[in-house]
Amino acid sequence: MNRNYNFLPIDLPFYLVLFLLVILLLPVLSFLYVGGIVGAFAKLGLSPFAGYSLLFLALIGSMINIPVKKIGSSNEFVSEKEVSFYGIRYRIPIIDKKETVVAMNVGGALVPASVSLYELIRLLAMGRIWLFFASLIAVTIVAAVCYRFARPVKGLGIAIPTFIPPIIAALTALILAWHNPSIVAYIGGTMGTLIGADLMNISRINDLGAPIASIGGAGTFDGIFLTGILAVLLV
Repeated sequence: MNRNYNFLPIDLPFYLVLFLLVILLLPVLSFLYVGGIVGAFAKLGLSPFAGYSLLFLALIGSMINIPVKKIGSSNEFVSEKEVSFYGIRYRIPIIDKKETVVAMNVGGALVPASVSLYELIRLLAMGRIWLFFASLIAVTIVAAVCYRFARPVKGLGIAIPTFIPPIIAALTALILAWHNPSIVAYIGGTMGTLIGADLMNISRINDLGAPIASIGGAGTFDGIFLTGILAVLLV
């Protein structure tokens, strides 16, 4: 006879205590998350107000995608259509070839790219030529690594292991600019991921079978935004 046995490995009161701890720690975890991002921007020489403003822009901008171009898809799109017949609903698959819209996400791509460009201009204005060129070298290295590991996932987009870009950006920054690695890590991480994982793989978008391919489309949780933050926190 088959029987299902359901039991708690520990006492129910202990489960309740753990649940309450999670609820109580949520504000602390949120504070640490926000504080980590603002702290990373502070290491770039930005004020706390600027850090909070950029985080706010990234959160709001993650909901905004700006269409850039349309690419004809080589794969078929499968959707469903409901047909009602005497009160019975039938789901009919519809196969069609459509275009993939390439879009730029404001929060996930434009915000970190703008910060990187600002930092590059600031380095030139301050006469810190070596840090400027070190940042460009870091961008090249991270882009090459991202392009090597990026893989197209049908119906989703271009994917890459999460921790590879920030680790490579941080290591490159420590080697090229050990005395001031934060700016190099951020620029290398954001621009390198943008170029290597997204821009250099645009030609592969037509094989994804996705209606929209958004660069930085996962908003603040996209690799482009978080890579820069994590790279700065790692150095």
